[in-house]
Amino acid sequence: MASLGAGGNEASPNHKEPKPSQGNEVENDIDYSQRAQWLRAAVLGANDGLVSVASLMMGVGAVKEDITAMLLAGFAGLVAGACSMAIGEFVSVYTQYDIEIAQIERKREVNREGSNEEAEKEKLPNPFQAALASSLAFSVGAVVPLLTAIFIRNHKIRLTVVAVVASLALLVFGVVGAVLGKVPIGRSCARVLTGGCMAMAITFGLTKLIGTTGL
Repeated sequence: MASLGAGGNEASPNHKEPKPSQGNEVENDIDYSQRAQWLRAAVLGANDGLVSVASLMMGVGAVKEDITAMLLAGFAGLVAGACSMAIGEFVSVYTQYDIEIAQIERKREVNREGSNEEAEKEKLPNPFQAALASSLAFSVGAVVPLLTAIFIRNHKIRLTVVAVVASLALLVFGVVGAVLGKVPIGRSCARVLTGGCMAMAITFGLTKLIGTTGL
C-alpha cells in the first residue's frame, strides 16, 4: 500500500508541466524592441541636429564675425533640417506601413482568419508620430549650438565655445546610444565624437578656403 501511495504521488510519464505563457514574453520583447528603436532614433535625430547646425554655424563663422549672420544661419539650418527629417521620416514610415498592411491582408486571405488583424494593425508604426518625433529630436540637438552662441559676443571665443559644447554633447549622445544599443561606451563615444568633429572641421576649413580665396 505504501508503494501504491508513493506511486500515486509521482508524476505520470505522460504528464507535462504547464509551460509559462509565451504570448506575454513575446509581447514584452516586441514592446521593448519598439521602445528601444524609438529611443535610438531620437538620439540619432538629436545627433544629426547638433552636428548639422554646429557645422553650419562654424562654416559661417569662418568667414563672418557678425553674430547675427551666424545665428541666422543656425536657425535656418534648424528649421530646414527639422522639416527635412519630418518629411523623410513620414515618407519612410508610411512606406513601411503600406508594406505591412499589404502583408496582413495577404495573411488574412491565406488563413481566412482575421482574429489577430486588429492587434497587428495596432502595432504598426504611426507615420505622423514618427515624423513629429524625428523633427523634435533634430530640433533638440540643433538648439544646443544656438543657445551656446547667442550670448557670446567675441568672435573667436564664440567659435571655440560652440565647438567645445558641441563635442561634449556628442559625448553624451554617444553614451546614451551605447547604453541603448548595448555596445561598448568608449567605442561609441569615439565614433560619434570623431564624426562630429570631422564634420565641423571640414565645414569650417572648406568655407574658410572658399571665403579667403574667392573661389
